[in-house]
Amino acid sequence: MPRSSFYFEPAGESPPNLALMRLMDEQYLKHPAFGYRMMTDWLILQGHVVNEKRIRRRMRRLGLAAVFPGRKTTLRHPGHKIHPYLLRGVEINRSNHVWSTDITYVPLARGYLYLVAVMDWHSRCVLSWRLSNTMDTSFCIEALEEAFQFGIPEIFNTDQGSQFTSSEFTGRLLSRGISVSMDGRGGALDNVFIERLWRSVKYASASSAESVG
Repeated sequence: MPRSSFYFEPAGESPPNLALMRLMDEQYLKHPAFGYRMMTDWLILQGHVVNEKRIRRRMRRLGLAAVFPGRKTTLRHPGHKIHPYLLRGVEINRSNHVWSTDITYVPLARGYLYLVAVMDWHSRCVLSWRLSNTMDTSFCIEALEEAFQFGIPEIFNTDQGSQFTSSEFTGRLLSRGISVSMDGRGGALDNVFIERLWRSVKYASASSAESVG
């Protein structure tokens, strides 16, 4: 063993770095969605001379990582039954002919929430909606049950997310004689009307955030 290795003592963080890391830790507790870029920008606004590379190293040393949901909200369950897509070429000419549902995420000042909505394809009316901080099935079922106050659709279309393929969800449709339709994998346009709704919701959310800021 080389003499230098035997006598080597690792150097700890310098006092300035320790003070900076303490400040980063405190800010992260307030805003867990902060990644190293947002943390760098915030520290610069506080008057600190830092760069992204330095802050990324310090956040890794502290074990800090931005906490936020990914953009992918459609997660399949291998044990759930997948129903075929029934709407290709179908003319929607009356209310309660086809309903659909989907989940998206809504960015907030601190973190995110998941939003589910049920829509009538003919009227483009949002029949019900629910917010949740988790992507479980219960808030989707709550939205579905509320929508049934306005009628019973002939066809109900969803994506292949595990919330909608679960027996708890599809059972409520099948027990009412509703035909279940599911988007094909990667078929973003199969549920085009509710996707347009999500664009409007996110545009409004972004505009509100800018006006508040």
